[in-house]
Amino acid sequence: MRDLLSDFGPEPSDPDPVRRAQIQMQRPQAKRFYTEVDTRSEDDGVAVLLDGRGVKTPAKRALRLPTAEAAELVASEWRAQGETIDPATMPTTRLANTAIDAVADQVDAVFEDIVRYAGNDLLCYHAESPQELVERQARQWGRVIDWVASSHGARFVLAAGIVHQAQPQAAIDAFASALGAYRTPFELAALHVVTTLTGSAILALAFAEGFLSVPEIWALAHLDEDWTEEHWGVDEEAQARRAKRFEEMDAAARLFRAVRAAA
Repeated sequence: MRDLLSDFGPEPSDPDPVRRAQIQMQRPQAKRFYTEVDTRSEDDGVAVLLDGRGVKTPAKRALRLPTAEAAELVASEWRAQGETIDPATMPTTRLANTAIDAVADQVDAVFEDIVRYAGNDLLCYHAESPQELVERQARQWGRVIDWVASSHGARFVLAAGIVHQAQPQAAIDAFASALGAYRTPFELAALHVVTTLTGSAILALAFAEGFLSVPEIWALAHLDEDWTEEHWGVDEEAQARRAKRFEEMDAAARLFRAVRAAA
């Protein structure tokens, strides 16, 4: 299931956004065939139109978004295309296609996959050393663990090292109950992207609830990496991969907010 959401889109896929971009560079890009891009409200959502004709997903379903704000995000990607159409520059469109073609038919499975992440969440596995890193994790990750416990009654158990720590079923159930507020194809598609790119379902929920901003959850997800770079120097290749992943997550976050605009 963790590869499911990267297997539906207008281009060959790979779980790594950098690799996806490389794949795109290797295949001929379609020429832009339209002039005007608009949106139109319809009974089942807001359609994106190219020269007055509705866009289709890869599965030939109508590309319709839940809100005008969400449709405009997709429309803006189509407007931004030059002489050729480059799907690598259209993360919101790809995610909308995923929500319609994949998640809509498997809402329960995607929901349960996010819940499974909570059972092995990044924020629950703290370093044993060095002390500086231990303290930083305790301080920065700890406030998120405290928040999910106080706000939702999800009391997760922390572990030192990498040995698996089974979480109390009560914590998992409480987390699932909170996540249930977002059990729609577009919201789950976006939160699944946030979860997989950060390694933390708890961070995804903290974003959804407005407890943390996108930059904050991204920094927390890379706390260990940042500590390493502070002490051993920057890996430029790793930074490039991280920047590309952030583009994907930011697109998911913007789509999530646009879908929630009417809530």
